[in-house]
Amino acid sequence: MSEVKDNKVVLYIAMSLDGYIALPDGSVDWLFDVKGDGGDNGYADFYATVGTLIMGRGTYDEVLKLSDEFPYAGKPCYVTTRTPSQYEKSPHVTFTDEKLTELVPRLKQQSSGNVWLVGGGQLVQDFMQEGLMEEAVIAVIPKVLGQGIPLFPAGTAPSSFELKRMEQRGDIAMLTYKVQR
Repeated sequence: MSEVKDNKVVLYIAMSLDGYIALPDGSVDWLFDVKGDGGDNGYADFYATVGTLIMGRGTYDEVLKLSDEFPYAGKPCYVTTRTPSQYEKSPHVTFTDEKLTELVPRLKQQSSGNVWLVGGGQLVQDFMQEGLMEEAVIAVIPKVLGQGIPLFPAGTAPSSFELKRMEQRGDIAMLTYKVQR
């Protein structure tokens, strides 16, 4: 009999007051000058709960621009793309076009911790459409961008959330929601 795991699929992401997760070009440098708690704003504690990561190709491309080293090298990371064969093999990433309804349950079962839905907006929309996201931890950044890539793009399935926790970290509001089914 296989062991039943209680891993969750968790969206952990920063969002502007007007609902954007990145500028129109995908950049997130608007996040770097916000007044937080003077530390990592709880990131290390969250990351310790993560066993596996899933991100969209656009998010992956932006992550590569932010650092010389892949920041998630110690954990299995899956990048969803329609064309996985166009990417070179990477020791840190598995490129996949597997259906989310097959991939996510398998990763939840295999993972040594929660599955982190890293982003972006299109992937969030796909997870919501399939009912695969269970929790959302949203760092609300006190900036209005006026334009950009929305966290919930037009066409995202209507959904309800239950507020589980609120924390203030400097000027950042950390909101933890359970996705209602």
